[in-house]
Amino acid sequence: MNYIGSKHSIINFLEESIIDFTNKEGKVFCDIFAGTGVVGKRFKKLGYDIIANDTQFYSFVLNKHYLENNNNLLFSKLKLKGIQDVFIYLNKLNNYQGFIYNNYTSIGTINDKYERNYFTIENAIKIDSMRDQIEKWYKKEYIDKNEYYYLLVCLIEAADKVANTASVYEAFLKNIKKSAQKTIEIKPLEIVINKNTKSKVFIEDSNELIKEIKGDILYLDPPYNSRRYSSNYHILETIAYGDNPIIKGKTGIRKESISSKYNKKNEVAKAFEDLIANAKFKYIFLSYNDEGIMSFKEIEEIMSKYGKYKRYETNHKRYKASKNKEVGKKTTIEYLHALKKE
Repeated sequence: MNYIGSKHSIINFLEESIIDFTNKEGKVFCDIFAGTGVVGKRFKKLGYDIIANDTQFYSFVLNKHYLENNNNLLFSKLKLKGIQDVFIYLNKLNNYQGFIYNNYTSIGTINDKYERNYFTIENAIKIDSMRDQIEKWYKKEYIDKNEYYYLLVCLIEAADKVANTASVYEAFLKNIKKSAQKTIEIKPLEIVINKNTKSKVFIEDSNELIKEIKGDILYLDPPYNSRRYSSNYHILETIAYGDNPIIKGKTGIRKESISSKYNKKNEVAKAFEDLIANAKFKYIFLSYNDEGIMSFKEIEEIMSKYGKYKRYETNHKRYKASKNKEVGKKTTIEYLHALKKE
């Protein structure tokens, strides 16, 4: 999935740096701004028990599957022959014109004047149809909770691949790009199985949750700037919920879309120090780049108050919202600030 701030491209750097600083000490790893679960998934594979959290429901769904699912899924209650038949059945559906069709296509909407060109009409109908069928199966108990989250993740990932956006959902493209013209296809995704681990996923404010949990390694990857994940990925949130939210404006953002303290220059340092102070973890790591709204000096001063501080760094490709030629530098420095709390 194309995701702002994804650590997929630097996951090896993170693993090596964290293991170097902790000397492989610890069993419980917490990713409290989990996003798509890239970091938690890697450390689950390494044998850590995982605590994951994010305020977005699509993130909760992704992490419920990748982290809490720890068994092969059989779909034994469905009158289908196996997992491949489940996907064949879902991919054939095109019988329901729901919220995505009515609000995020060129057909126009039932509630307002905007024609939001996020999906082709065909793909919107298929997304609505598959989301509706998955919910019906779950409510009738034909699939269990693990199977439910798994299918939702598969649908979210598939929908993102055919979205007519430059990268995020704060805007759509005027013309349908080549990848968005393809017919959506929901496909089986990885199931991360490690019987030596256990995981727990939350959907809470990080500064409140930190008071209730404890462990060995705390990994922090908060927003770096004013971009709001709630608006950048609002359609994925709607697909995850399967609801009919009140939306607003030309881009159809969910009305309840809000920003985090970590998006705000005048609040971020206080929120960050509060998180560090309340953390019942021996090792704390912060991913942050050299373009973040919290300064390098602020981070170093805050973390150094609470124990032994060190930093690691690597060059990282800059996020860009389109395929147009970039202006200015093409990379940023990605810092991993490390603290051994005393």
